[in-house]
Amino acid sequence: MARQLHLNLFIHGRGHHEAAWRHPDSSPLKLTDIRYFTDLAKTAEQGCFDSVFLADTLAANDDIASAPRNWLEPVTTLAALAGATSRIGLIATCSTTYTEPYNLARQFASLDHITNGRVGWNIVTTWLATASGNFGGTGPLSHAERYERAEEYMAVVKALWASWDDDAVIDDRAAGQYAKPGSIRPIDHHGRYYQVTGPLNVPRGPQGRPVFVQAGSSETGRAFAARHAEAVFTAQMEKATAIDFYRDLKHLAIAGGRDPSQILILPGLSPVIGATEAEVARLSRELNDLSDPEVGRKRLSGRFGGHDFSHLPLDKPLSPEDFPDPASVEAARSRTEVIVGLVRREKPTLRQLLGYMAGARGHYVTAGTPEQIADLIAAWFVDGAADGFNLMPPVLPSMLEIFTAEVVPLLRRKGLFRSEYEAETLRGHYGLAPVKSDRPA
Repeated sequence: MARQLHLNLFIHGRGHHEAAWRHPDSSPLKLTDIRYFTDLAKTAEQGCFDSVFLADTLAANDDIASAPRNWLEPVTTLAALAGATSRIGLIATCSTTYTEPYNLARQFASLDHITNGRVGWNIVTTWLATASGNFGGTGPLSHAERYERAEEYMAVVKALWASWDDDAVIDDRAAGQYAKPGSIRPIDHHGRYYQVTGPLNVPRGPQGRPVFVQAGSSETGRAFAARHAEAVFTAQMEKATAIDFYRDLKHLAIAGGRDPSQILILPGLSPVIGATEAEVARLSRELNDLSDPEVGRKRLSGRFGGHDFSHLPLDKPLSPEDFPDPASVEAARSRTEVIVGLVRREKPTLRQLLGYMAGARGHYVTAGTPEQIADLIAAWFVDGAADGFNLMPPVLPSMLEIFTAEVVPLLRRKGLFRSEYEAETLRGHYGLAPVKSDRPA
């Protein structure tokens, strides 16, 4: 079978451009109205997307007065989306830093049953400094400790999902037997960070466990992804670096004894799409005119762990020396490396950098007609830069609607994308092998 493109819809605010919430083409619904999410998920399902993805943040943003990026809690939102859809995969973000592994394991096992095997878990190690104070902490964990805890966390949740055999539940009412003897076992985990007896109190789900998604692109993040991830949402600002990342991660997977086809790499893509180049230019100009550079400056500060950029003039070309060394940043290190790399290559002014970041926070931003966007997607896919894309429409729902109506048919004509679903589960959509058991030998 020919290699097939994968598409995930990333729902974020009223669109991924930071000014999307002000644009007249954005949804009039409140960001807390479940209809907003269900309508988007249904549109993506009509386009045969593999999946829908919800990010998360564990603290209110300090610029919320002028940049509403809040959303509903993702795990509970997925349960609502499950009832509104029937085929599309549903992925929620949940933090290994501030969520107990037993709670997460039972939530996602429940969701796998509720969705009939369509759930995925986006694994994050929370870097946001303000999140610590919301969970009883005295300060954020270091980059190294977050990943050290995450490794043990993965061992715990995998063991919990494997604590029930696939055929543990008999439900024999006549014989009075619900489960096979010995088919449900404690895990008795005693580690540095977690003490968990088990077993899980929810039977093993249709997929065995959720599909593992991860987004870290730092050296530590890549190593973690190579060991655990089945799909990687990565931020790449140009095709050449995307190819390098793709090759590196596939090689890391092979070195770890994994089949490279079992780890999909889906760069973020945020395309402004219009029927003509003139319309594209108009839409781009409207969004940029609605942006506030000071909101962008605050966001940039947050990316670098609170570093003060207030002294930098907006229209002076930047250099890497204007930024902290990414290796010293305890926040989302992979994104800081992307930003400093862009500054090193292109030497933009701060205004230009903030304008680019306003589009999709360091993911690949482009603009074009449906034909131009379809050609770009095909080129990245064929040239080994991606297994598909994490679609990040700048304005929702309008730019998702034009993508599904105009770009998806072009991808089908190129023989790259499905015309109908061929599988029932998210693992099936992604072409991943079944999970029999993660129980240690």
